[in-house]
Amino acid sequence: MNNAPDSRPEDQLVIAVDGPVAAGKGTLGRRLAAHLGFAYLDTGGLYRAVALRMLRDGQALDDVPAMVAQAQAISLADLDDPALREERVGEAASVISPEPALRAALLLYQRNFAAHPPHGAAGAVLDGRDIGTVVCPGAAVKLFVTASAEARAKRRHAELLGRGEDVSLATVQADLANRDARDMERSTSPLAAAADAHLLDTTKMDIEAAVQAARKIVAACTKD
Repeated sequence: MNNAPDSRPEDQLVIAVDGPVAAGKGTLGRRLAAHLGFAYLDTGGLYRAVALRMLRDGQALDDVPAMVAQAQAISLADLDDPALREERVGEAASVISPEPALRAALLLYQRNFAAHPPHGAAGAVLDGRDIGTVVCPGAAVKLFVTASAEARAKRRHAELLGRGEDVSLATVQADLANRDARDMERSTSPLAAAADAHLLDTTKMDIEAAVQAARKIVAACTKD
């Protein structure tokens, strides 16, 4: 794990993309980063990487020292593991993510990424739940991407079916409701839109329309 000295994320051009699961923020964040030539970090992937390492090592999901140790051992390479998208990993990540010690262990990693984007990139796009409120409160642009619960459940269900997972829409709806509740009700860094975030509701948008809308917001916020 990168433990370089911390510095202010706002020294680099940072775009914070927050929102609930299956709102489309991940795809949108990647597309924005590619368009701008910025580095991209899926911060939810960090929690999934910790969860996956714990599952593979047979560690209990309430073992705080274990999760902190796993957090300190991860690298960007861990984020390329296809198993991160498995439903069991996502559920495990949702269980461990409220733990304050884990969030503290990953906070420095995220801020260092924003302040020192890899490969000499001119800026960084980070997506997650608390980027604009906690990780990078000085971000140049803050987006809060959302969609109706019904739309998010249908998108997530289609994604899982596309990966060959046999799961009902009702199960996905219940899972998303539980994750939303954990994200919004946790005491440490709850899911919330920053006061200066731009709301982007993608309920009736396809990904192309959402990306175009996001690009317009970024352009308006960063023009001289």
